[in-house]
Amino acid sequence: MKSAYFCNSGLISILSVFPDGKSVEVALVGNEGFIGLPLVVGFRTATTRAVVQIESTVFRVDGEALVEILGQCPTLERRLQQFSQVMTMQVTQIAACNRLHEVDERLARWLLMSADRIASNSVPLTQELLAQMLGTRRSSVTVAAGILQKAGLIAYTRGDVRIVDRHGLEEIACECYGIMQQQVTEWERDSK
Repeated sequence: MKSAYFCNSGLISILSVFPDGKSVEVALVGNEGFIGLPLVVGFRTATTRAVVQIESTVFRVDGEALVEILGQCPTLERRLQQFSQVMTMQVTQIAACNRLHEVDERLARWLLMSADRIASNSVPLTQELLAQMLGTRRSSVTVAAGILQKAGLIAYTRGDVRIVDRHGLEEIACECYGIMQQQVTEWERDSK
């Protein structure tokens, strides 16, 4: 890893990529986040891949410079270590969610998480990309999106999913969204 990135806007997926090229999303990073956690704990490589899903702006920091800065700024180092714990919890929760919950519940969770990170109820992504992020077939996402749209929770057209009824979508989402949101809220509250 040559650089680290502090995300200002947009949406970045953290993917676990397998040797055959298949991948599944294990975390999301938006304006609350940071890409480069391995550098914080002394690693120079990452086992995951960061992919920009929605156009982003970031502050890029040279990896060597970041390590030097962390030695001089224990507050930043502590905040990044805390963020590391939030991301670890997110990865763990998403792994459990992908195994235990139905596609419509996972799609609702993913849309809410994405909307939170981009501060918009309009998520500009295709169903093909959503299927890749959820680790399922496109046809499964089509069915799940249809269920959510018929319930009046979302509206979608090619390349754009809009949350129409956020409260209703939160009700449909599995409990994983609430668990992860609570952790992020506590982390953000502690930073103020």
